Amino acid sequence: MTTGALIFAFDNENTKYLDLAAWSAERVKRFLDIPVAVVTNRPKAADSIFDHVIQSDSGDANSKTFDDYGNRASWHNTKRTDAYELTPFEKTLVLDADFVVNSDMLSYYFHADVDFICHKDAFSIDQKDREYLTDYNTFGAHRFPMWWATVMLFRKSNTAAYIFDCMNMVRSNWKHYIDLYNIQSPMYRNDFALSIALGIVSGHTLSVDTFNFPLLTVLPTQRLECNEDEMWIATWEEQGRTKSSSFSGLDFHAMCKRDLGEIVEAHRRARLCDSSS
Repeated sequence: MTTGALIFAFDNENTKYLDLAAWSAERVKRFLDIPVAVVTNRPKAADSIFDHVIQSDSGDANSKTFDDYGNRASWHNTKRTDAYELTPFEKTLVLDADFVVNSDMLSYYFHADVDFICHKDAFSIDQKDREYLTDYNTFGAHRFPMWWATVMLFRKSNTAAYIFDCMNMVRSNWKHYIDLYNIQSPMYRNDFALSIALGIVSGHTLSVDTFNFPLLTVLPTQRLECNEDEMWIATWEEQGRTKSSSFSGLDFHAMCKRDLGEIVEAHRRARLCDSSS
C-alpha cells in the first residue's frame, strides 16, 4: 500500500503557501520518509521537491481576517474536500501547509487498521489561552464538538469516501448548514465541514478514530522563532509581561503564518547561499 503526504497550497495576498508546502515537504521526507504530493495552481511547483504536482484551480475564496497580519485577505480553503479524489496514494496523510513536522510521531499511524483518523482537541503552546482554543474546539451556538482538518490520515475505503463525499455536500450547501448548526460566521471552514461529516457518517454517535495526542498550536497572536538547532521559541504577552516557551521535537500547527513564512524564507536564502559558495 503506497503511503504519502498531500498538501494543498494556494497563495494569497499575504502568504506564499507553495513555499510553505515545499519547506514542509522536506521535513516530511526527513522525519516520515514518505513521498509528498502538492495540489496547487502555480505551475513552477513542477520543478520543486514534490513527487507529484497536481494542478487545480484554487476554488472559491473566503475573505478572512488574519490576526498576525492585521488585515483581510483571500483564503483558498475549499479544495480540501477533494483530497480523496485527488490523492495519488492509497493511504494519504493530508497536512496543512502551516503544519510543522518535527518528529516521526505520525508515522506510527501509517499501519493502523483505521480508515480515517484526525485530531479531536487542540491546545495553545502557552497553556493559558484556552478560551481562544475552546472556541476552536467547538463550533456553532450549540457548541457542537469539532474535529480538526489540519492533519487527516485516510486510506482508500468506503468509510473515507463517505466522509469526503459528505464534506463536499456540506461545502456545496454551506448556507443550509450555517442555519442548521447555528454557525455565527458565514465563512466556510474545513474543520466545521469535517465535523458535520463525521457526525453524519458515524450516525451521530460521534464515534470517531482520533490521534491519541492533541494538536499543539502556536496562535496568530503569538510570535514564533526558530534557531539553527531547530529549537522553536514561541513568545506572547501576558498581563504586561513578555513570556516565552521553547520546544523541539514536537509537531505543531503554526497559525502564525507571517512568522512561519519569514522562517521559511530565511531557510530558502540560507540554502541559496550554501549552494553558491
